[in-house]
Amino acid sequence: MTKENTINDSSAPLIEHLTELRNRILYSVAAFTVAFLFAWIFWKPVFELLKAPLCNTLLARGQECQLVLIKMQEGFFVSMKIGLWGGFGLAFPIIAYQLWRFVAPGLYRSEKAAFLPFLIASPVMFVLGGAVAYFLILPWAFQFFLSFQDSFAPTVEAGATAAPGAATPAAAVPSGIVFNGSMESYLSLTMSFVMAFGICFQLPVLLALMGRAGLASSRGLKAMRKYAVVGILAVAAMVTPPDVMSQLILFAVIYPLYEVSILLVGRFERQREAQMRADGTWVDIDDDDEVEADGKA
Repeated sequence: MTKENTINDSSAPLIEHLTELRNRILYSVAAFTVAFLFAWIFWKPVFELLKAPLCNTLLARGQECQLVLIKMQEGFFVSMKIGLWGGFGLAFPIIAYQLWRFVAPGLYRSEKAAFLPFLIASPVMFVLGGAVAYFLILPWAFQFFLSFQDSFAPTVEAGATAAPGAATPAAAVPSGIVFNGSMESYLSLTMSFVMAFGICFQLPVLLALMGRAGLASSRGLKAMRKYAVVGILAVAAMVTPPDVMSQLILFAVIYPLYEVSILLVGRFERQREAQMRADGTWVDIDDDDEVEADGKA
């Protein structure tokens, strides 16, 4: 075999892999483009859906649900953001499928069986996290934030009444401090909550996958609890709006998922131990330590 043939034989698989990668990327970009156009065309219904938690809270307080455009181009940027986020969400199953088609040929059958459930669980957990933020966290957060309007309301002494022909008591006069938010700012706040919860709900999937691969253990995760608390608080500070309450809300929801991850990893460890005991390949570390100690004695 000549040197030229050797080079060609070794370089052909790389070219094939690069061609396959290019095709998968092109399919993903095409899917995202179509999904973006679809989401951008229907951005108004999507924005009305995202506005519902705020409107429900304002109506419950007897206020009008109205957002304003602070900047001239703000409406256009809102439609583009909804198109981008919505397009990625709609195209994600196709993008994930293309990624799987590229990676799957290089995996053993057992590795495929182990990895595929996590690939399915990832979007499910993201949607679950977004739903928790939309239906539970956002209404509570908006009620909390809007309650500060009441701090500016004027007070009237007990028994104060209006004189005949005089104006109404001060308590019946609007305080002048009401919410009149920006359309773009509200969208950013809402999507920050939804995206933050969706991403953070990936924690059990990630840690369980690491546990399944033997990269993490339940004992190690338990020992890292105090560092996990600091890490989750740091992530909450980065992905939520800059206020302590939002960070504490996200932490209160995400930390229990860390404990769930410990339980999942522990379950995988027990399954692995049972399988290895059945195969006769399990080595008890404690027994080895006792044998080594007896030998030294």
